[in-house]
Amino acid sequence: NQPKHSSLRSCSVMNVFQDAVCTLNTLQTNASALEQVKRERGHPELQLQAMRGFLQRAGLKVEELDRLNIIHVTGTKGKGSTCAFTEQILRNYGFRTGFYSSPHLVQVRERIRINGQPIGKELFTKYFWQVYRRLEDTKEAHGGSMPAYFRFLTILAFNVFLQEKVDLAVIEVGIGGAYDCTNIIRRPWVCGISSLGIDHTSILGDTIEKIAWQKGGIFKLGVPAFTVKQPVGPMKVLQERAEEIGCSLSVCPDLEEYESEGSLRLGLAGHHQRRNASLALQLSHTWLQRHFLTGVWKNTLYTPNKILVHLAIAAFMYIQYIYTHTVYDIFTGLAETEWPGRNQTLKHGPVTYFLDGAHTTRSMLACVRWFNEVTPQHERNAGGSVVRVLLFNATGERDCAAMLKLLVPCHFDFAVFCPNITEAIATCNADQQNFNVSVENMLTRCLDNQQSWRVLNGQEEKPEAELLIGGGLPLVAERHSDTLVFPCILSALQWISQGRDSVLSNPNKCIIPLKPSINAKAAPLREAVSIHVLITGSLHLVGGALKHLDPALNS
Repeated sequence: NQPKHSSLRSCSVMNVFQDAVCTLNTLQTNASALEQVKRERGHPELQLQAMRGFLQRAGLKVEELDRLNIIHVTGTKGKGSTCAFTEQILRNYGFRTGFYSSPHLVQVRERIRINGQPIGKELFTKYFWQVYRRLEDTKEAHGGSMPAYFRFLTILAFNVFLQEKVDLAVIEVGIGGAYDCTNIIRRPWVCGISSLGIDHTSILGDTIEKIAWQKGGIFKLGVPAFTVKQPVGPMKVLQERAEEIGCSLSVCPDLEEYESEGSLRLGLAGHHQRRNASLALQLSHTWLQRHFLTGVWKNTLYTPNKILVHLAIAAFMYIQYIYTHTVYDIFTGLAETEWPGRNQTLKHGPVTYFLDGAHTTRSMLACVRWFNEVTPQHERNAGGSVVRVLLFNATGERDCAAMLKLLVPCHFDFAVFCPNITEAIATCNADQQNFNVSVENMLTRCLDNQQSWRVLNGQEEKPEAELLIGGGLPLVAERHSDTLVFPCILSALQWISQGRDSVLSNPNKCIIPLKPSINAKAAPLREAVSIHVLITGSLHLVGGALKHLDPALNS
């Protein structure tokens, strides 16, 4: 009877977890959250004030966050990878790590990690209801207000890390820095800024200098800060912010300067990851220095001689620990870092997927460089004809045409567009639901992207659009044989792979019927020795693809 009992318990855990995620999703669009956004748009400082109030209602004090020994990281591109490198290095040193990041790819639990792993469904459910009920019980006394989705998850992460007694927490900023809800942190141990670029302009400003000002808002008095090399304008702003706030700001050296003892191997592909790795080395090194100094220091008054003795002890402990751990823990930490959806390659028989969540022009440049570096070897190994396919989507205010223009020189045989909907047929997976954008708007964006691609490739618009999929599914159109729009990620992947990917051919996956004329267009995909698919433009698109391509991420 044990297997049956275990199966029932597993089903019960899944149901309770899904209930929690569905309740969490209501915070995407609840009226009070939308009212908060309107009220605070002209007064961004109110965002932090509101966040402190929600934190207190959840039973936490801002002062308690000091115990998390936080590494706080922002940037436009590479902040998540920097956090991943940093967390892996310090975990290799034997510390119990917390890591808060966004967005998630497949399951919301990915945003809150302990020792590198997403917290379990039971743990997520336990802490979710603990925090949610405290906020729910106090909302009437606060005008019915509840925190919006990201604010709630940030409070939840802080609560989890405190309850689970991590040694440190690596916290990735959501958007910007100065007024991001993570910036209620008072005393991080060290701050970092990855590469800056243009993104979220309606919130952060329309120049890179304005964006740099926002990012520099995470600096704290007396807390060391590090940045990768930046263009002259934003670097000047960051330096002025550091001086104004009262902290040191250091520019990370090139990774080559660490390699006197040999080449460093990185677990994340792409030349741009070298900048992120250098920043991670500075952040982890500074955190370790602080840790060993704190370990011998007490909150009391010391005579000058005792101060010197304690400094000597701390220095000795630090040097001894670093000496015995440096070669293995730092080098292997960089080499073992995994961060799915960023310069990731998955080979499924004759179909090879190249996944990168690039969603700005600068990150797309890095994506194209990586794609062009890795595909030649794969094409040589194929030993025959290769068909290249682009699967693209972008969201929000991104300049899709500018990103697509950068992808044109990759010479794709097919360009496929779809919204960030995992399946056209409703499923019980609540983790990837987004109630903030209508399906109609998402499909309109895909059709616009298709037209941009056609214009960029010098193709004339076909006068009448042809429906790809019938049977009551959302309206989609095809205007040329090499560009197609599908209603969901699964239908796009199934068409691209043409039954040649055993993971997508799983009988448990719904096969979406296509018109015969559309299947006929896929003849080159069926005949090629190998199919190479670049999936990019949105981390949400990449996450939706990984849900189907890597079943382990669903467990």
